[in-house]
Amino acid sequence: MAAYERGQYLEALKLWKLAAEAGEAEASYRIGMLYVKGEGVVRSIPDAAVWYERAAELGSIEAQFQLGLIFLHGDKAPLGPYRHETWRQSSAVRLGDKASNVHGLVFPHGTSVERDVKVAFRWISAAAEAGKAEAQTVLGNMYSEGLGCTKDFQAALGWYRAAAEQKCAPAEFALGDVHYQGRGVPVDFEQAAIWYRKAADQDHVRAQVALAFMNLKGAGMPEAPAEAARLFQSAARHDDAIALYNIGLLRLNGKGVARDLDLAETALRKAARKDYLPAIQALAEFYSHGAGAEPDLREAATWYEKAAERGDVQAQFFVGRFYATGTGVAPNIRRAAKWFERAAENGHATAAFNVAIFYLNGSGVERNVEAAIKWFERASEGGISAAQVQLGRLYSIGNGVPRDQKLAGEWLSKAAVGGDPDAKTAYALFLLHQDGSSERLVQVQALLSEAAEAGYAPAAFQLGALRMGKFGGTADVQGAIPWFTRAAEAGHVEAQYTLALLYADPKSGVSDARAAASWMATAARAGNAAAQFQLAVIYCTGNGVAQDVAQGVSWYEAAAQQGHMVAQYNLAVMLGRGQGREADPKKAVEWFQKAAEQGMAEAQLALGDALMSGTGVAQDRDMAVYWYQHAARQRNEGAVRRLSSIGVALADN
Repeated sequence: MAAYERGQYLEALKLWKLAAEAGEAEASYRIGMLYVKGEGVVRSIPDAAVWYERAAELGSIEAQFQLGLIFLHGDKAPLGPYRHETWRQSSAVRLGDKASNVHGLVFPHGTSVERDVKVAFRWISAAAEAGKAEAQTVLGNMYSEGLGCTKDFQAALGWYRAAAEQKCAPAEFALGDVHYQGRGVPVDFEQAAIWYRKAADQDHVRAQVALAFMNLKGAGMPEAPAEAARLFQSAARHDDAIALYNIGLLRLNGKGVARDLDLAETALRKAARKDYLPAIQALAEFYSHGAGAEPDLREAATWYEKAAERGDVQAQFFVGRFYATGTGVAPNIRRAAKWFERAAENGHATAAFNVAIFYLNGSGVERNVEAAIKWFERASEGGISAAQVQLGRLYSIGNGVPRDQKLAGEWLSKAAVGGDPDAKTAYALFLLHQDGSSERLVQVQALLSEAAEAGYAPAAFQLGALRMGKFGGTADVQGAIPWFTRAAEAGHVEAQYTLALLYADPKSGVSDARAAASWMATAARAGNAAAQFQLAVIYCTGNGVAQDVAQGVSWYEAAAQQGHMVAQYNLAVMLGRGQGREADPKKAVEWFQKAAEQGMAEAQLALGDALMSGTGVAQDRDMAVYWYQHAARQRNEGAVRRLSSIGVALADN
């Protein structure tokens, strides 16, 4: 012992071996400890077990207990660089038949210990019967769980009580659990609290946590959030993840303790770094919502991804959405698809719908309609009616699958029965294309009316289109206007534009220039290019509004930037003439070219004129001829005359 205390482990080993050979149990036990700790010898649990067994057979209570623990848990040989088992496996490959001899010399007792609960029960029972409190507690656990013996709650209770009489904190905690869960005794929260308190007073962390929960919930005692916070804080000092998480939540909400976001965040972060999933989830939500401070979406994304990696399905969905939208992370469609699919595999219906869309469009994954259908079906099983609508549309138009109107109808009907307005609208439109009988129209109108009454603007728009005779019958403008108006007021841009056209048409029977201008402006502001073009015309002509050419130019430009060909041409003309804006020949040429490239003969002629004269662009006769010829092929008389005047035939290149 003196040599050991000086750190002279080899000397201690030599002397202990002499004592062990003379039958000294304590010496064998001490040698076993050297092998457990790797002091003076290569660490080896199998060798420790051999020495513990010698000591145990000689009556060493501590050796009996430690040997029992080894067999209770087993010891699997770890793999990795410089590990015994790694060397054993690699040498077996290199040495072949000779390997077993070498292994026997180097590791005579092997590199692992197989779990054997019956052997564990034997030795732990011996130590428990000798009065060792820790062994009595473990034996109680074995009886409670039926490990190496028949499950026997009464026997377990007896051993827990024996250990508790010695003020063994783990036994006191176990007795708290027995009364809390009613294992072999009636459930008794008050008794549970008494035993938990005894263990907690000895700084038993799990007992402190259990008692804190009882105080928090008022189980067997009045609710006492302040006492719960004190106990959680005490356990948290030992870096217990559950205690850190709960004191973090209490500080976050100011329950039983002063609200302190900094201390709450610190506690949650410590618990999260211990890989405690609820803390990871709470930290992600803390950063996502801000909790009284500005949200930190980058931190939120980081912690949500950690939760996702731990298998949190909702977090997997959130991370997919983060990567899809670029929230807190750089946009990455591939990673979005990966996380949506992971969540979908774990039963998240919305994620299944999203990944189906990805497969259908080839976004982040290779396009695969078969996979899309599989995930749409999975989402449908999860109650996502939009998935049923997508399946109906796929089979209806034959998008990547054979057309099957019967199957399409079944999916759309199923979706519509679910009550979703979009599904009802989709089913109504499907039915309209099947046959136009009066009975069918009644069914369609009923479906669209139900969806429209539920506030679904596209359904109201389709009812307006139905009244306008889009699907047959006589146009009823007066009957269509209320439906278009309802859709337009709900923000349906196409309805706004359609309504504006009806009010602008002198032949519609409802013409109203001011109403036309108002709805056209609404659709234009929503980004509808055709409405922006028409609004530009309205401002330039002063029809329904005060004439304002500058406003007209601005709206022409808005439509032109969206690729509206006529708007591009009109904008070029006004910039060239300096109407509504300062003349800008160079910009005019640019817009003439954009319209010309879309095939507008007038723009091609104007571009040719600019190139021929060098107005706003470098003079270039060959390019002028090129554009004249394009316009001439569309029978533009001006282009034909210009080619004739410069002596170039239409067929010339």
